[in-house]
Amino acid sequence: MGLSELEVVDTADRAIGARVRARRRAMSLSQSDLADHLGVSFQQVQKYERGVNRISGSSLVAAARALQTTVSWLVGEETGGDSPPDEAFSALMTPGAMELLEAYRAIPRARTRQALLALAREMGRDD
Repeated sequence: MGLSELEVVDTADRAIGARVRARRRAMSLSQSDLADHLGVSFQQVQKYERGVNRISGSSLVAAARALQTTVSWLVGEETGGDSPPDEAFSALMTPGAMELLEAYRAIPRARTRQALLALAREMGRDD
């Protein structure tokens, strides 16, 4: 059984929001900074990034300009080799996921990173 049209739209909104968030964070912009560029509140940016509110076409263009990228990248149409798949962006939407990834990346020793990964996998098991 396939996804309903509503589920596909919801998934697209979340994926776009995740790309906006990832790009904003990569540029070290706050939600307030991006909100100023878009002419909305930072709470609205939060809703865009979570996929709760759909971002309009004009706001998407403004976001792409503010984030120094293209609308095509934000909507997942660019297939450049450095574009993570939608699944990765969806995973990053989990509360705390971005912070955990940043902390993981800051661990200097590979052996310590592997130990943390093993611990996380064990904790994620559904016994």
